[in-house]
Amino acid sequence: MECILRRCSRQAEVYGMLGDNQFLAESAGEQGIWEDPGLWTDLYHPDAAYVAWTNGRNPVVTFDLLVREAPFDGSYLVAAGINAALRFISGFHYADGSLSSLRRLGYPETYLQELATLRFTGDVAAVQEGRLVFPGEPLLRVSAPFREALLVESGVLQAINTATLIATKAARIVEAAAGRPVAEFGFRRAQSPLIASYAARVGGCASTSFLAASSAFDIPVSGTIPHALVELFIDEEEAFRAVARAHPNFRLLLDTYNTLQAAETAVRVGAWARASLGHELAAVRLDSGDLADLSRQVRAILDAGGFAETQILASGDLDEWKISDLLADGVPIDGFGVGTALVDGLGSLEHRSVGGAVGGVYKLAWVAAEDGYPSHAAVKVAGAKSTVPGAKMIARAPDFSHDLLLLVDEPLPDEYMSLLQPAIASGITTPSFADDHIEDASDRRKADLAALPEMWHSLDKVPAPTFPVNHSRKLATLLAATSARLAASAPKE
Repeated sequence: MECILRRCSRQAEVYGMLGDNQFLAESAGEQGIWEDPGLWTDLYHPDAAYVAWTNGRNPVVTFDLLVREAPFDGSYLVAAGINAALRFISGFHYADGSLSSLRRLGYPETYLQELATLRFTGDVAAVQEGRLVFPGEPLLRVSAPFREALLVESGVLQAINTATLIATKAARIVEAAAGRPVAEFGFRRAQSPLIASYAARVGGCASTSFLAASSAFDIPVSGTIPHALVELFIDEEEAFRAVARAHPNFRLLLDTYNTLQAAETAVRVGAWARASLGHELAAVRLDSGDLADLSRQVRAILDAGGFAETQILASGDLDEWKISDLLADGVPIDGFGVGTALVDGLGSLEHRSVGGAVGGVYKLAWVAAEDGYPSHAAVKVAGAKSTVPGAKMIARAPDFSHDLLLLVDEPLPDEYMSLLQPAIASGITTPSFADDHIEDASDRRKADLAALPEMWHSLDKVPAPTFPVNHSRKLATLLAATSARLAASAPKE
């Protein structure tokens, strides 16, 4: 089997992103959703829906899903998990199992009958997978009857938070690699490995080592050899010859015993394989030690031995800052493998960069009129956690100098691009989202990063400068009026 870089032939049907156990679930119906997603909520969702039901309230409302801060103290986020969130929304329902669980919690049968017929019938506007977004912007705008919109909250947040974290981390690492391929191989340390591999590809990684993810998402797969294979044989040269016999283009791992001696052995085995078998030493990998110094010495050994075309790959607890430092030092490294820091979305103590999670939130922004109750704008007033009312859209300036939040009934400024696109209409996913592919998402990320002005890319400034997300005059007026209304209604001290 060729182990260098290949595409699996099958594009798997993937129906959910709420945890890897559900990630590759088989289709349970036309829309390909799980058989019983009703318990993929927190307790307060069916409980709040019950309160609204008992009080006869179910107006059409609008929720925004947004992120307040970019991870890693950066400027941007790469939106990911959007398509999985849409699949969750469009397929959300309560089947017998989830209804039985809720029955044991004491909910009345009449309410459970209401839930048994519940389906999402509303509309969703979403940014496309792979788009760059910025703190404070809605990645999803969900408009539906209150119970429908409320009950999908935690599911869509779980789908988007983890995937966006890892896609953003991958984009930063890939940018730091400056055109050199980055392989994701964090399966053994990933908390959600399928999500991690998927999101890393959206973020620009060239390949994964994880075969299940490669098969599921048609991601190129790559790998070298483990130390255990070298140790299986009586000496390193015998091990290298075994690898060379097995693969026409072979890769060797050099740091099992002594990296520089292994490089010399690799040259001898490479010459033998070329002459005797017609096989080529495609690459060697460095996985420990002083990567800058070792890469220079190994490069010299390979070049002197007639293997100037053999690539040097580096791995070993790398992240965007370490890769950037290596390349700034002019190292002759041709590609990188990144595991833990990528798949777990880690920050850096050294660089005072916070990672580990994306704090996406799902907040009510508008309540339509219903049976004598007037419509009203909805906000949370809580300092840095305050929200912005109204059904909004995002307009991106043609020169990518800023984004503009404006209300949906406002005209889009000339030459601005609207980022929130129709994703679900009356409960049905639109074709442009239903047919979206992982490579489409990766291409959007690449195009957006190429257009983003350089000042928003820097790893040197932590925290990075804040990208301008401006409010239209009409939106600012609505926010001020809503805040004034709430202040006037507050109890006087």
